[in-house]
Amino acid sequence: MKKYLPLLFTLVSLNAIAQTSPKMDFEKYNPPSTLVVPEHKPAKAKFPFIDVHNHQFGMPDMDLGKLVTEMDALNMKVMVNLSGESGDKIKRSVANIKQNFPKRFIVFANLDLKTVGSAGWGEQAANQLAEDVKNGASGLKIYKSLGFSVVDIDGKRVTVDDARLDPVWKKAGELKIPVLIHTADPKPFWSPMDENNERWLELATHPRRKKTDTDPAPWDTLIAEQHRLFKKHPRTTFIAAHFGWYPNELGKLSQLLDEMPNVVVEFGAVIAELGRQPRMAKWFFTKYQDRILFGKDSWVPSEYATYFRVLETEDEYFPYHKKYHAFWAMYGMGLPDNILKKIYYKNALRIIPNIDKTLFPD
Repeated sequence: MKKYLPLLFTLVSLNAIAQTSPKMDFEKYNPPSTLVVPEHKPAKAKFPFIDVHNHQFGMPDMDLGKLVTEMDALNMKVMVNLSGESGDKIKRSVANIKQNFPKRFIVFANLDLKTVGSAGWGEQAANQLAEDVKNGASGLKIYKSLGFSVVDIDGKRVTVDDARLDPVWKKAGELKIPVLIHTADPKPFWSPMDENNERWLELATHPRRKKTDTDPAPWDTLIAEQHRLFKKHPRTTFIAAHFGWYPNELGKLSQLLDEMPNVVVEFGAVIAELGRQPRMAKWFFTKYQDRILFGKDSWVPSEYATYFRVLETEDEYFPYHKKYHAFWAMYGMGLPDNILKKIYYKNALRIIPNIDKTLFPD
């Protein structure tokens, strides 16, 4: 019995601690690291930049002054509003921009996909896109609803590469405007909700993000549809949102970019994936420095600092700004100035029309 007394006392002590310690869940347990290393926390970008992935749904009637003040604090010279809609909304957004801040905003159009399958839909949608471009749109944004929830007039899921949409992609190529397209979501959203799912916390706190092979379709199916679309329209420039959901497999993304020279990528909402693999990410950014655009996806000004830190510094082991999204530590890539300039603005100036080049140094 004596030999078990130390263990007994330990169990009693642990139980006492458990009874008196405050209850907390995984989300709340977030102690600051005791690691002492050099830190650099840039509040603004080293060079002026263009955010190609933003959403300002109220732009037609928005007071743009406050928005521009917040942009200036970040050194953001141009914001691309992907939520321009179409028709009158495009006209009103462009009018508001021209009247107040004519150099600071670019607007992308969106498709009305409610009547796919009706007679002449593809040609009508292509003509509407041409009209929207005439009225000031500089690109086309496709939401993930295509592939997820869009159905045709017969109630069938419209695939990302549905031939009935071909006139739209062809028209975009003729107009020399890019198509920024979001297809699917992170692959773990389709995986079981168990201890092996790296996105468990995000799915537990945001259950509507969970997907299955029948809701709406397997991840591999959706991504394959997107890639067939890219290859089918080689004369159209596509911007694959969120690194095409391969930010955690850059070797595969490298292969895809080599196969599809008409595709470029932006890293909205996936900087945490890049920040945990700084050596591989730096290799990728070096090899594809002409095909990567700066994107953020949501307008939370304080979160841009994480992006600047990953891109510009060589800091070690720092946290992401949303634990449920990325509970791991991050590291900076320390990109050289010539690559940073391409990522921040030069690539966007080449790919997206109507951006005022005088806002940028060279």
